[in-house]
Amino acid sequence: MRREPPQKIADYWPLAFPAGMLTVFFVIPFATMIAVSFFQRQQGGFYTPAFVFDNYARFVSLFFGRVLGFSLMLAIAVAICCIVLGIPFTYLLTRMGRKAQVIWLVAMLAILSLSEVIIGFAWSTLFSRTAGITNLLVMAGLMQQPVALTPSFGAVLAGMVYQALPYTILILYPALVRLDPTLTEAARTLGASPVKAFFTVVLPTLRNTIIATLIMVFIFALGSYLLPQILGRPSHWTLSVLITDQAVYQSNMPFAAAMAVFLVLVTLAMVGLTVLIGRKGDAA
Repeated sequence: MRREPPQKIADYWPLAFPAGMLTVFFVIPFATMIAVSFFQRQQGGFYTPAFVFDNYARFVSLFFGRVLGFSLMLAIAVAICCIVLGIPFTYLLTRMGRKAQVIWLVAMLAILSLSEVIIGFAWSTLFSRTAGITNLLVMAGLMQQPVALTPSFGAVLAGMVYQALPYTILILYPALVRLDPTLTEAARTLGASPVKAFFTVVLPTLRNTIIATLIMVFIFALGSYLLPQILGRPSHWTLSVLITDQAVYQSNMPFAAAMAVFLVLVTLAMVGLTVLIGRKGDAA
């Protein structure tokens, strides 16, 4: 099938509707957000149109640096955990029968159907003192009394990994399904163990896919909003939570808009990096 470049104006009409939707739901709100980020805040929660850089100047403050650093660290930790757990699981999944694969994939899609609120409260119950998993440890004699595991950083990390792991598996699954099985068979013929063949053949073959998956999960985790609030302390709040806090509770819309612009630019940069990695993979 050969693709021909557009020859006349009418050939661009199929792009009119998606371009219009993109303009209405992204370009216009993003342009408005950029404009508000330069406005000047007044006492009482109001702001006036202006062109000042005070909101962006606050990015160099220690408070913003801590929130940004924690958000990036948490997103990186979630991405790494999802890759470490997702690659072996997906690889073993592709070696199962067709029926078992369908069941597991449906289970992954079922998890994706859950809202962040349901996941957050489910994990908060699981980590609670009265009905949490520590009661099972007490029954097994491993603990003296049940304790609450939330709010804590571990609870936030566990909840976000649970939420992002299905995305990781579904992204890795097509690449692992298309993986030529003769590659690992050749490695086994040359004397490599199954584990060595996995690390020396499978992982290098999927290098670009793994990097792209890391970036996509990083973007997904960077925008997490409810789980850090439900499972963590204020010190565990991410940049998305801070944006809402400044806009709703502090009534500082210009600063919230400036942080939102920064978050969108970081996300677009990560998406662009993913596209670049995909093009390099196709060229190779």
